Amino acid sequence: MSVFEIFGFALRGVAANKLRSGLTVLGILIGVAAVILLVAVGNGSAKQVEDSLAALGTNTLTVQGGRGGGNTGYRTDLTLDIVKALQDKESAPDVKSVSPVVSSAQTLTFGDASYDVNSVIGTYPSYFEASNSVVATGSGFTEEDVDQAARVVVLGPTTAEELFGTVDPVGQRIGIAGQIYSVIGVLAKKGSTGFNDPDDVAIAPLPAVQRSLTGYGPVSSITVEAVNADAVAAAKAEITAILNAKMHVADGASSTPYQIRDASQLLETRTATAETFTVLLGAVAGISLVVGGIGITNIMMVSVTERTREIGIRKALGAPRRVILTQFLIEATLLSLAGGGLGVAAALIGANFEIVGIKPVVMPDSVVLALGVCVAIGLFFGSYPASRAAGLRPIDALRYE
Repeated sequence: MSVFEIFGFALRGVAANKLRSGLTVLGILIGVAAVILLVAVGNGSAKQVEDSLAALGTNTLTVQGGRGGGNTGYRTDLTLDIVKALQDKESAPDVKSVSPVVSSAQTLTFGDASYDVNSVIGTYPSYFEASNSVVATGSGFTEEDVDQAARVVVLGPTTAEELFGTVDPVGQRIGIAGQIYSVIGVLAKKGSTGFNDPDDVAIAPLPAVQRSLTGYGPVSSITVEAVNADAVAAAKAEITAILNAKMHVADGASSTPYQIRDASQLLETRTATAETFTVLLGAVAGISLVVGGIGITNIMMVSVTERTREIGIRKALGAPRRVILTQFLIEATLLSLAGGGLGVAAALIGANFEIVGIKPVVMPDSVVLALGVCVAIGLFFGSYPASRAAGLRPIDALRYE
């Protein structure tokens, strides 16, 4: 008997009970679609993190302080004196700009409208370039605005939309903690990471924010921009030397009262987290594939039982064991592939929609893997029923009622 004839027998066997075969295909469909979609959600989450960090700039470092105090003799505050030291081109030739940052969550008001902004940032004009915050309409503030502690503010697109709606924010006056600020610009949209919104922000000159919101004192962090991406390591070493000197950190100290983070470190950490998340999602979804495989076993066992006399007749007429075995394996594989193909189609359709605020990113590897697993499931879970059918003695099969 040729392969084509065996394949024809298998097709007729699958089509003999459409409802039963359909339910089996549905189980595999759900499993495959779940695996591809959940892995795609994990990939989408990782991509959002990468895009968000890329928006910060690949040559940006962030200095944070406030730890390691006690009896160590360290100064734990980041001061404007440290900012000036970091701006010294002789001590830090690989540093392009230094932007002190203070921030505070505040309520913004405009007429009868109010909005709780995630962060009102006080900083220098260099912060816009260092943080890749592009002004889309209006303009940013200047060094002169900083010197005069001018109450001007640049809004993030989320903040502007929530507070003004369809009204053009530029030129309008808003209230921040009882103080009047003039809106001079609106930033271009960066996009949410799925965990926070970098567009929910208001940026104003550092002295104005200190005077009206945070008070004078240490800054929250310092954003440092290296001259280029290749100079990040050198800039980090220069910053470390200056901070050690200013904060009285001894050479070879086991801990420091500050942290220096660059975009690549944040990217590695968050990407590793996203990859773990993706693996866990894929493992959970994979359980449904195993359940679908068990369903194939059950369906094929029922099929073998119902067709026992047919198997006995075929073996009595000379059909060898391998023909019976191959036929039932083909039936199990066909059911798996049908469910897998429909599952892939369902996943590709589902990937066009956001899931829990994340745009899924379907990777070709996950599709190929899912289909490969479908074939493996068909062969693995169909092997026992097929072997049982092939092992029936003709005389016993013909006597079966």
